[in-house]
Amino acid sequence: MSQKTEIILINISGGDKPGVTSALTRILARYNATILDIGQADIHHTLSLGILFKTTDDNSGEIMKDLLFKAYELEINIKFSPISESEYNSWVSLQGKNRYIITILSRQITARQIGEVTRVVAEQGLNIDAIQRLTGRIPLDESARKPKSCIELSVRGTPRDKSSMQSNFMQLSSELGMDISFQQDDMFRRCRRLICFDMDSTLIETEVIDELAIRAGVGDEVKAITESAMRGEIDFSESFERRVALLKGLDVSVMEDIAQNLPITEGVDRMMQVLKTAGFKIAILSGGFTYFGNYLKKKYGIDYVYANELEIENGKLTGKHIGDIVDGKRKAELLRLIAQVENVDIAQTIAVGDGANDLPMLNIAGLGIAYHAKPKVKENASQSISTIGLDGVLYFLGFKDSYIGDNKI
Repeated sequence: MSQKTEIILINISGGDKPGVTSALTRILARYNATILDIGQADIHHTLSLGILFKTTDDNSGEIMKDLLFKAYELEINIKFSPISESEYNSWVSLQGKNRYIITILSRQITARQIGEVTRVVAEQGLNIDAIQRLTGRIPLDESARKPKSCIELSVRGTPRDKSSMQSNFMQLSSELGMDISFQQDDMFRRCRRLICFDMDSTLIETEVIDELAIRAGVGDEVKAITESAMRGEIDFSESFERRVALLKGLDVSVMEDIAQNLPITEGVDRMMQVLKTAGFKIAILSGGFTYFGNYLKKKYGIDYVYANELEIENGKLTGKHIGDIVDGKRKAELLRLIAQVENVDIAQTIAVGDGANDLPMLNIAGLGIAYHAKPKVKENASQSISTIGLDGVLYFLGFKDSYIGDNKI
């Protein structure tokens, strides 16, 4: 008489302690059971473990009896659920469907934020396979530091209306004060190799040309032109030449003083350390100036700097620049060029910026992130960060605080 195959799902919950998984799987091994799937999570020392296994009908009763005794001994709860072959085959067939990663990022993540995001996911017919926290454990007293919190949802399926879903996420981001990233979970997401940053108002919390203008006594005039250019109201190259012309006669010693006092954006130190440790090639592609880009290059070990060169005569700025202007089109060209030099597929690249002149590189990169960007830029970028510091980029790449030796959020 042939033996019948049985498929059983066991769910274990209770206090987490060493040896639980080992004890249960040793019982399955004793009966030559085949484990078809396994997953485990721990929340505040509470274990949640699932094991899906295949055995024969003459062994299943003994296995369940031994597991029950062991669960009693370990002081954990165990539940058995039989799975039919048709149910199992249907589940297996889902593995060919699209997979996506949804990242929720904020200073503090609330139940409402999660509830609204998962509502959209359900309405789009997507199934959540897993949820994990990427940031460290949250202390009750958060007064000692700037908080940040991030969770990642792994989902499967095909959105009914991807454009509508993205629109809903953007609306929720604005209404509930969070950032939501929606990315396809493919091989390129897991092997990014090149990251290109804008400098002014991205790596540093100022526009250097505005700082130079203040020293030259033309701050208001230059700032008005800068803001108009960043909003995309006037051509970047035209605005650049108009602003540089106003700096004529400024002593170059001012540049060194500004460089030494640049206001570094929140999270940059930590982000750069992690990216360098992980082997990323890092570039600055800036409509600002090479003098300040090179200062940051030395400070962080950045690999490439492309920016604009100011003309200097007799120790003073002439109001002119040397060479071609690094505008939005040029930034995109440079991203492609560096990717070719580094033998990196364009899908493995990341671009981060805040202004309208950053959109060309944000749109061609494998992952384009608008950082604390102007409304026009956020609307046209696929991903954005507006709630926390620049190290939020690490979470969009899937880094966990625990992986990078940092449990502080």
